[in-house]
Amino acid sequence: MRHPEDQANEPTSGLMRGVGGLLLSGGPDVHPSRYGQEPDPNAGLKLNTELDELEFRLLDYALSADMPVLAICRGMQLLNVAFGGRLIQDLPGHRNDDPDGERVSHQIYVAPGAKSAAIIGSAGFFRVNSYHHQGLNEAHRAPRLMSTAYNVDDGLVEGLESPEHSWVIGLQCHPERQDEVPRLFVNLFAGLHDRAERFEAALTAG
Repeated sequence: MRHPEDQANEPTSGLMRGVGGLLLSGGPDVHPSRYGQEPDPNAGLKLNTELDELEFRLLDYALSADMPVLAICRGMQLLNVAFGGRLIQDLPGHRNDDPDGERVSHQIYVAPGAKSAAIIGSAGFFRVNSYHHQGLNEAHRAPRLMSTAYNVDDGLVEGLESPEHSWVIGLQCHPERQDEVPRLFVNLFAGLHDRAERFEAALTAG
């Protein structure tokens, strides 16, 4: 993939040509100016405004087309901000910055009525990895989004979905790290692939 700066002036329709779904992955922190705040100098933020610009643009395009979206970690935070929500700039103790240290994990609860529960194949309690130092609680959630999963210990939002769209799912943990989450979580990627194929087929047929 080319550097975000190289894509800044390319039309979004060109970048998304032939794309049936959008995966927003983990990465640097969303710039606080996107949700009306100044960066906290004590929050240890890692920012990339070019990536912010690119991903907000791609997400806006995907949402306007009702394209399937899977938003992971930073992606879920970006999803919340795109819908008008805010973030907590730093959450001490939610990640382990020592690569040789013990993995940080926590228990979440996925609501039975969530689309993510149906895709995963189960609702209820799961132990998942924790690599984020930002997040949101109900007070920071965009009103147009629905909370679908919570951290059992502190009540932070661990899952978001958009009731306005066919398949827009956010998850705070990293399900791609398959040895650190329940095996069923791989179904999220299979679900995105299936929906993307159906989206592309509908475009072709139309």
